[in-house]
Amino acid sequence: MNLNWQQSSFRCAIALFGCAIAIFVSILPAYAEPPNGEQLFNSNCSACHIGGNNVIISHKTLRKEALEKYEMDSIEAIRHQVINGKNAMPAFGSRLSEEEIGAIATYVLGQAEMDWSTKVELSESQEISESKS
Repeated sequence: MNLNWQQSSFRCAIALFGCAIAIFVSILPAYAEPPNGEQLFNSNCSACHIGGNNVIISHKTLRKEALEKYEMDSIEAIRHQVINGKNAMPAFGSRLSEEEIGAIATYVLGQAEMDWSTKVELSESQEISESKS
């Protein structure tokens, strides 16, 4: 009888431990850091859109004037483009989460408002050669 009680207690302890793990794992995403739009842009978009430009179709930049001209000057329009792609731009809907795409769209609009004027980090040799010119 004592052995059955020990086995039952052990099973209950394992079940409680499993429940605690399940609760902990389900709560974790709520405390995760939100995606960083700049990092996501740099790793997914900058090959074609470095500095807000467009290396494929040069007049379709990510600058404010071009975004307005092509009706891409809203979070929703940019999200749609990133999710579905268009022409030479591939679709990223299956590669990025909704939250990541939203972070990229927010970053692009913010940079367009500042005319993509955030300082680009230069190497020391580039800074020296530019200061001599």
